[in-house]
Amino acid sequence: NTTPGTRPPSFFAINHISIPSLYTMRFPLIALSTALLATPAQSFTLLPMTKSSSLTTTSTIKTPLNMASALDELAKFTTLSIDSSDLDEVAKFSELGCITDATTNPLLVTQAASKGDKRYSQMLKDAITYTKEALGGGDSSLPDPEAELNLAMDKLAVNLGAQLLGLIPGKVSTEVDIRLSYDTETSVDRARRIISMYEEMGIDKDRVLIKLAGTWEGIQAAKILEEEGVHCNITLVFSFLQAAAAAQAGAYLISPFPGRILDWFKSQNGKEGYPPEADPGVLDVQRMYSYFRKYGYKTICMPASWRPSRGAAVEGSAVDEILALAGVDEMTIPPPLLQALSDMDASAVSEQCNAETSAAMCREPDFVLDEQTFKLYWETDPCGIEKLNQGIDAFKQTTEDLKQVLIQEFN
Repeated sequence: NTTPGTRPPSFFAINHISIPSLYTMRFPLIALSTALLATPAQSFTLLPMTKSSSLTTTSTIKTPLNMASALDELAKFTTLSIDSSDLDEVAKFSELGCITDATTNPLLVTQAASKGDKRYSQMLKDAITYTKEALGGGDSSLPDPEAELNLAMDKLAVNLGAQLLGLIPGKVSTEVDIRLSYDTETSVDRARRIISMYEEMGIDKDRVLIKLAGTWEGIQAAKILEEEGVHCNITLVFSFLQAAAAAQAGAYLISPFPGRILDWFKSQNGKEGYPPEADPGVLDVQRMYSYFRKYGYKTICMPASWRPSRGAAVEGSAVDEILALAGVDEMTIPPPLLQALSDMDASAVSEQCNAETSAAMCREPDFVLDEQTFKLYWETDPCGIEKLNQGIDAFKQTTEDLKQVLIQEFN
């Protein structure tokens, strides 16, 4: 283990590539990015996928009636969460017995609020009534629009989460207002309010994960909440640094986004795609998972936001990253990809992530991070910076869209 003030190793190896590390860094946060950008594709000695390739052939096999599917097989290795606000879709896959948890985000809540379905309309109306009674006094005018909108947003998210919990056996993730990503104190207050709303509905806090952005401030909010017995999901994770900090803070779970990491590398080097085993997002998630398992962190690694490693034009590539990470603790997957897995033969899936094997492969030191070192290393991670900012900005926009829906309903 590297301790403060000591010189780090002179190099580390990824896929047989030796890379000089930065003298000032205690562990190689950026070297993977440097390697993948700087190393010619042929240096990886990876061949293009062909029709004889196992991933290509298995991904196009349809599952015969009553035969095990890739979805069934994947569920043996990995806990599955559904990434959807569509109650019918959640019910459909829950009845198959393959999913345990569910996740929501501002976009999903906005979509739910905008549907004509009476179930969603009732959730929205209930959120407005709840807010008026709590802050406005029934049908009286609202003295503080921002406060009421914030409360209504939280209540709508909780109403949706409660409906999802009626369909699944496990936990639901509910997100704190993304606009608070750099405000630890207010994030904690909003999280406590969300938990209290669930408890008002008779739902135990152990069935809820509070989603917080993977900023230093968001991670510190998770640390406070975890000490209070409120479990947290650190989302918008694009960097090993974020994952390590979240684990050290005691976060229950992280949500790295391998697909968006892949997007960043493709935009930087002009590549159309990667073999799944060389997908930069897949490699980053494997690195996080290995670190957790080697040092005994209990934090669950739950990747989300998937892309076709080999490119969208390649048949069966939509689930490339999912298959390449089979065996990781948990995954959250949208209904179209769950359906794609359900249509594939079980032989498409084999365990790629194993706690014991992955721990043995980890070469990261367990260097303890504080705010100063975190922010120092963060400035050297262009992928993490760009993708986190993009993610926060995108969710801010969906939050504004949701506000407009709520304003119309208030009026």
